Amino acid sequence: MSSSAKPAAPAMVERTCFDKSKALRPKVHSVIPGGAHTYAKGDDQYPELSPGFIERGKGCHIWDVDGNEFIEYGMGLRAVTLGHAYPSIIEAAHRQMLLGNNFNRPATIELQAAEMLQSLIPSAEMVKFAKDGSTILTAALKLARAHTGRKLVAICSNSPFFSYNDWFIGTTAMDGGVNRAEVDLTVKFNYNDIDSLKQLFAQYPDQIAMVLLEPARTEEPKEGFLQQVIDLSHQHGALVTLDETISGFRFHKGGAQTLYGVTPDMSCFGKAMANGFSLSALTGKREVMELGGLFHNRERVFLLSTTHGAEGPSLAAGIETMRIYRDEPVIEHLYRVGDRLRAGFQQVTADLGVSEYLGIAGRGCNLLYSTHDHEHKPSQPFRTLFMQELIRWGVLAPSFIVSYAHSDADIDHTIEAVARAAKVYKKALEAGSTDGLLVGAPTKVVYRRYN
Repeated sequence: MSSSAKPAAPAMVERTCFDKSKALRPKVHSVIPGGAHTYAKGDDQYPELSPGFIERGKGCHIWDVDGNEFIEYGMGLRAVTLGHAYPSIIEAAHRQMLLGNNFNRPATIELQAAEMLQSLIPSAEMVKFAKDGSTILTAALKLARAHTGRKLVAICSNSPFFSYNDWFIGTTAMDGGVNRAEVDLTVKFNYNDIDSLKQLFAQYPDQIAMVLLEPARTEEPKEGFLQQVIDLSHQHGALVTLDETISGFRFHKGGAQTLYGVTPDMSCFGKAMANGFSLSALTGKREVMELGGLFHNRERVFLLSTTHGAEGPSLAAGIETMRIYRDEPVIEHLYRVGDRLRAGFQQVTADLGVSEYLGIAGRGCNLLYSTHDHEHKPSQPFRTLFMQELIRWGVLAPSFIVSYAHSDADIDHTIEAVARAAKVYKKALEAGSTDGLLVGAPTKVVYRRYN
């Protein structure tokens, strides 16, 4: 995206009026459970002084129903990596809409999208599209069970989310209504701890069908760790699936697996692959994926059969998104502006003497911040205060995950907002409490048993 196409950074004025958002909240909660269709977007995840409803977006800027303008980070729960309303992607989806959205037989665009994904991801011998990460991760588990004849799945305990299906969500504190028998088939190991995975294989010999992990989050894999996971799993007859829902189309245009030089049996992509349009993909080795097909002599697997999985406009958006990643320096830009933001953040916190309490971690393309109280303990009240003050100065940032649309001017504005927010944060540290500084209740963790 050319710099001329990016909106100028918003003015450094306070955002304190959210009257229209406040009026809409009780209405939306009376119609939609939780007031949103994703828990991460809920009111309990944001300060009281925050935009409750977004009206429009352009690039990395959004405007709420009260007319407030913000620079947004982690856009669309990390699904929008090129920018809101990206012109060529909107045009591609529109062209496909004019041809029709869905048919009784496959459309040629399904083949085109699959081949485009194959051209970027070396391990994608076969491709199956769907709409979200949870669906394809559960499909991967089904394939692994069919391929191995086993039932258990070993998941990395360091990842906060894999699926809303029972096999994962039942392992969290928010396990109401799940099938406990399914949860009992899930076991856990620790990231960068190959011995913890060895212990699982020893504890459950010939029972683990699949090992599932993200290639990396804020912690980099130790030298050889990912390959050790693959080798160890194969030695014990298990398949390895990499969840690249977040790292894909962010860490490297060929996925984190290309960056780290490993080849999993299956991979799951989503989020940024269609720049906010609904599209996810299960990819993998032919011998495994074909179990969901027509050309094998083994027991059939009802893999993925989604009415809207191959809906045309989203596939068109996905093709154009992948073309942009292929032809333009998207990844390089993410790292450059992210590293610039990290440096500014660290300079601010160091100057104020709060680096031990307000931290930032991860690759430049995937920055997360951490908030600790005066006793160095992770703190939701302090997190909420920091978010509140960023919002006050025009930055909506549940994370600091950048996009292709973030300009140097946006980064400069954000660093200034961090500086102002960190000064208030320091006052709370000195007082030993956010009382008198935080308006309303603190945010809450999603995985909790009761409201």
